[in-house]
Amino acid sequence: MTSGLGLLFVVSGPSGAGKDTLVEAMRERRASLRYSVSATTRPARADEREGEHYFFVGRSEFDRLREGGRLLEWREYNGNLYGTPRDYVEGCLAQGYDVVMKPEVNGALAVKTAYPDAVLIFLVPDRFSNLRERLLARRTETNEEIVRRLEIAQDEMKFIRRFDYLVVNEQGRPEQAVVDLEAIFAAERFRIHRYPDDSIQRVESS
Repeated sequence: MTSGLGLLFVVSGPSGAGKDTLVEAMRERRASLRYSVSATTRPARADEREGEHYFFVGRSEFDRLREGGRLLEWREYNGNLYGTPRDYVEGCLAQGYDVVMKPEVNGALAVKTAYPDAVLIFLVPDRFSNLRERLLARRTETNEEIVRRLEIAQDEMKFIRRFDYLVVNEQGRPEQAVVDLEAIFAAERFRIHRYPDDSIQRVESS
């Protein structure tokens, strides 16, 4: 009975908060959920695959996408460029599929500007010190890069109040954060303003 348009969920937060793990868990729980793969100029990590984790492009290709208006949002983070391809997101939403993405915080805010109806979810660890532990455990970055990511994370925490929801990813209890995230997805589907007027009228007159 709700509107045929899909919903856009934006999961963001500081690097190391656990966005990848939680979004992957949501995709496993919701087969119809579509994931928006970002384009980036940074090199692929050993465990990352083209078109699944990111579209890895050169700066000239990224500039072409940006200048052609083919990115929903783009931002520079830690010396690399990231962007969300517009066509895929708009196509999925028009077909009624919910879409989830996990951009950096500035990117999430840019998405909200382009799509005011987007649902912004800020993911944080229960303690800031856990971010460093998680970044070290990944073993994908130098100590200097980790220090820079932690500095960026401090700045990103200032934007929490511009998001719609806050989810705490407790150390050792990631399943609870998944449950909380799924509750947000479910609740948003039943907001009154998402129902067409004729559906509301039928309820009122029944």
